[in-house]
Amino acid sequence: MNKTIDQTLQRVTELLASVSKNEELMGLRGNNVMPSVEALNELMLQVRSVVFPGFFDRSATTERMRPYRIGVDVERIFCSLARQVAFAVAFGCEQDEATSRSMGQRLAQQFVDQLPEIRRLLLTDVAAIKANDPAVTSAGEVVYSYPVVQVMLHYRTAHALHELGVPIIPRIITELAHSATGIDIHPAAQIGEYFAIDHGTGVVIGATSIIGNHVTLYQGVTLGAKNFQHDEQGQLLDVPRHPIIEDNVVVYSNASILGRITIGHNSVIGGNVWLDHSVPPHSRIRQGKINSQPGFTDGAGI
Repeated sequence: MNKTIDQTLQRVTELLASVSKNEELMGLRGNNVMPSVEALNELMLQVRSVVFPGFFDRSATTERMRPYRIGVDVERIFCSLARQVAFAVAFGCEQDEATSRSMGQRLAQQFVDQLPEIRRLLLTDVAAIKANDPAVTSAGEVVYSYPVVQVMLHYRTAHALHELGVPIIPRIITELAHSATGIDIHPAAQIGEYFAIDHGTGVVIGATSIIGNHVTLYQGVTLGAKNFQHDEQGQLLDVPRHPIIEDNVVVYSNASILGRITIGHNSVIGGNVWLDHSVPPHSRIRQGKINSQPGFTDGAGI
């Protein structure tokens, strides 16, 4: 290696090893260990196994062995999550190792305690998908093959962790599902029971969205923000900026519903609609206009 090349490599190394002003301003020192994406992916496989026992086990599970296998997986979930949460707490809050470890165990225990409720909610989602898609042959087919089940497994896990105040990890978990399915749900969004997404690719649900029970979305639907508010220093404010979707609403493909507006219960939003104002219950919204008379039934004519 000649002298000029050696000097270049040394100069570039020194520049990259130094902490830039922008890194300081953005808090990107990176002195702590981040949670492992690989470990969190494995964690979600374990959560999937306890939520849907017998479906994804690597070996056959009898009724007699089911409690044992679930018990093993629940313990693995606790141990793995406690470790990853400790990393997340240390990174996000710069806590010392002992405090981070203690918080990791406490938060992991609280999460494990919510697994039965997460399972109950996911089963309502499976039931909603089966009820809304005539192509479904069985609930087992939905669990095995429908992307929305993977998305909601990740979302409901991530949302529980978000509600517990766990940093970083909820977003990593939802992004794992986003990259696999093309469905983007922020972990802070609030989604009720019996939630269905048909097809799903391109669906976006923003952080402050609130979705009621028995809601169905089709592919390409966006529940987004119309604009963003800033403080006096020009920093973005994290304020409610996404829609509220009440119970029993259907939103057809590629509709964009933007801003802090309310879609009243039992409404139907047609395909390709751009909607930035609230509509009352029992509305029927078509592209480009509001149709006050119900001119279609069960999606016909949209």
